[in-house]
Amino acid sequence: MKKEINIGLLGFGTVGSGVAKIIHSHQQDLQYKLGVEVSIKKVLVKNIEKERETVLAKDVFTNRLDEVLSDPSIDIIIEVMGGTTEGKEAIQQALYAGKAVVTANKDVMAEYGQELLRLADEKKCDLFYEASVGGGIPLIRTMEEGLAADRITALTGIINGTTNFILTKMKHENMSYEDALAEATALGFAEADPSADVDGIDAQRKMVILASLAFSTEIKLEDVFVRGLKEIQPGDLELAARFGYTMKMVGSAAKNEDGIEVAVEPVFFQNSHPLASVNNEYNAVYIYGDTVGETMFYGPGAGSLPTATSVTADVVAACRNILLGVNGKRHHAPQYERKIKTNCEMFARYFHRIVVQDEVGVLTKLTGIYSDHGASLASVIQHPDTNDEGAELVFITHKISRQQHLDVLATLKDTPEVLNVLSHYRVEGDES
Repeated sequence: MKKEINIGLLGFGTVGSGVAKIIHSHQQDLQYKLGVEVSIKKVLVKNIEKERETVLAKDVFTNRLDEVLSDPSIDIIIEVMGGTTEGKEAIQQALYAGKAVVTANKDVMAEYGQELLRLADEKKCDLFYEASVGGGIPLIRTMEEGLAADRITALTGIINGTTNFILTKMKHENMSYEDALAEATALGFAEADPSADVDGIDAQRKMVILASLAFSTEIKLEDVFVRGLKEIQPGDLELAARFGYTMKMVGSAAKNEDGIEVAVEPVFFQNSHPLASVNNEYNAVYIYGDTVGETMFYGPGAGSLPTATSVTADVVAACRNILLGVNGKRHHAPQYERKIKTNCEMFARYFHRIVVQDEVGVLTKLTGIYSDHGASLASVIQHPDTNDEGAELVFITHKISRQQHLDVLATLKDTPEVLNVLSHYRVEGDES
């Protein structure tokens, strides 16, 4: 019977130091739950001479990965150093060494997750990755265990705190996109280079992880349709509010008999939808199951301690498996073949905002374009005022395919009477 479980911690940045703090300060609770002591034996860092505020002894730190992985007394490797190439190689080497692995690396799991999970199956080792999505929200464990008896048909949610903070400031404080981004950067919600957040790349990676798990198949990065926040035009949020909607940057995935669709984009949600009221840096995800119906998970999506809490929860799960002798007995291989829908098989309602020549007969011509593409219109609104270019029109469609949506936009842009297609968004909510 083991009396102690030792951990090798790869990385001691924001999350790594948070993990060390939790394991140290919660040692009594961990021993009560597991019946053994849990200790961090080695920590991989780049500079062992750097001064650090930590309770860990200096001789725990090393700059040699092999020193951590070759230690036979280390049972679990926690990878929180970041970086796609280095992270993947470290996880691979840990699995080859027979160690259980816990990672918070969404980049690695999005690009190489299925490969690493197959390797974990082959080497009979656990690989946990709860903290790669949702920070402190237990999404992955919920789907793997809490909803294991259900069949997930769809999920949609706010999975990037930076973009949600920006949209909150734009809506409630009338900030410009640039000013909201600047405040997010000043508060530490956005990186100096915010591209991964505002261009949807961060959310794209998270959706690959969530959709792959939800539908037990292999989703690839190129399967995810992505639009970022930079296409938002002045006045879009005001128009959304006028029609009873709130704009949110969301990731969504759905599966039916035709296949799977996955997207990351700004979406108009009806104000009555619970996601419309999720503000600032918070995350929230709706999961739809055949039997349970709708469930929602809400909480901080990032930060040192929320993410470190998820990492530590995975450590506890790995410890229990080791103590029970079932480390590596989980089955990770996808159950179903990958089948991604075409644009003709994806349906939604759409909001189109365009500027046209302020002339008689233009509206009739435009509605004819929608009709020619088989697109039915739910609402047609003309602003009472014209801008310097011309008259501004808003069209909200009934459900049409994404291909119809794209074809309509292409035709509008080629129509002489159309001066500009300002913006377009998917619309979520019951048709009125």
